[in-house]
Amino acid sequence: MDQPLDPRIQTRQRRLRMLAAVAILATVAASAFGLNRLIRPAVSAQDVTIAVIQRGTLANTVSASGTVIPVHEEMVTSPVTTRVAKVVAKPGKEVAQGELLLQLDDKDIRLTIDGLHEQLAQQENKIAALTQELEQKRKQLVAAIELLQLDLKSAEARWQRFQKLRSSGAVSGEDLLTAELNVQRIQVQLRQQQEQIEDSKRSTRTSIDGALLQKSILQKQLAQQERQLASAQVRAPFAGVLTWLAEDEGATVNAGQVVARVSETSNFRVEATLSDFHAHSIAAGQAARIEHNGQTLTGKVQTVLPEIQNGTMKVLLALDQPHHPLLRNKLRVEAWIVTSGAAQTLVASAGPAFNGSGRQAVWVVGEGRAVKRELQIGASDGKNVEIASGATAGERLIVSDMSRYKDLDTLRVTQ
Repeated sequence: MDQPLDPRIQTRQRRLRMLAAVAILATVAASAFGLNRLIRPAVSAQDVTIAVIQRGTLANTVSASGTVIPVHEEMVTSPVTTRVAKVVAKPGKEVAQGELLLQLDDKDIRLTIDGLHEQLAQQENKIAALTQELEQKRKQLVAAIELLQLDLKSAEARWQRFQKLRSSGAVSGEDLLTAELNVQRIQVQLRQQQEQIEDSKRSTRTSIDGALLQKSILQKQLAQQERQLASAQVRAPFAGVLTWLAEDEGATVNAGQVVARVSETSNFRVEATLSDFHAHSIAAGQAARIEHNGQTLTGKVQTVLPEIQNGTMKVLLALDQPHHPLLRNKLRVEAWIVTSGAAQTLVASAGPAFNGSGRQAVWVVGEGRAVKRELQIGASDGKNVEIASGATAGERLIVSDMSRYKDLDTLRVTQ
């Protein structure tokens, strides 16, 4: 016959069952926790860049790639089609103003100058001959006029005597008329000779003026050839550095072809290249920032070049410190042009997580995990971006590249 169990034994059995249940629950919880850690991905806070949202001033900028160029650069061209006779300097050398760089062949120019000198001499001889001829004609006509004046006096005296004799009947009327006509004939001849002097002057003066005009043209041509002769000795237009030179002796160069280029050594600006998508927002006078190797220089847009090629445009940036020691010719820099600005707005450090402006998913960090959230991203100055909406000051964002987690919504963040 069964006997009831001792109450103490029953109590001990209940405790054992409870302990077993607790152990099972703990094991299940631990297993679930471990499985969760194995299944849900995590990212280490040391492997990503986390930025804190805070209030600040942000300038909206457009990025561009820039090249440092001299403010003053001058190209020297060949005055005529010729060849390089002798190279004196080397590219990269600092040159003084007027220093000889290279010598062009000037034989043809010298031959042209000699020919012009001969033509000038011919014109001068022609002018002298015309002047002498005019003087000879003048003397001949003056002598003829003097003789006619004597003939006129004689004819007038005869006519007057015949007038007196006619009253007494000693001279016929026919003789008196002949004497009168003779006076008139000599007067006509005398007037013709005087007019011939003026005609001769005008004719010879016209020929002389034509010769003088041709002489003036030849003198101008000679002056031009003498300038070309001087230009055949290519010299530095100002003190600077010789950045390029036609170095091949004997090489043919065409008229107007660049044979040397001289640049300033310590006065620079930046030529920036950017997408023509921003053409409507770029204007002269806008502030600019130039960066290289962690150093920053400031400036402004000086000129917006009108030409657009292959979807790109160029602007010239004037620097506030054009003589800064960082600058050197052809140095590649990053440029940022400020198109607008916002004060007391929410900003966060820029990073690969941001892709321009507009709504985009960004990882927000809090309580050991990161949650993907849609944020409205506004302007950017290259260093910071504007958080237009979707987050508040003090929240933290992962600004590193998180594209490998694009299919997830949450992540564990470990220390």
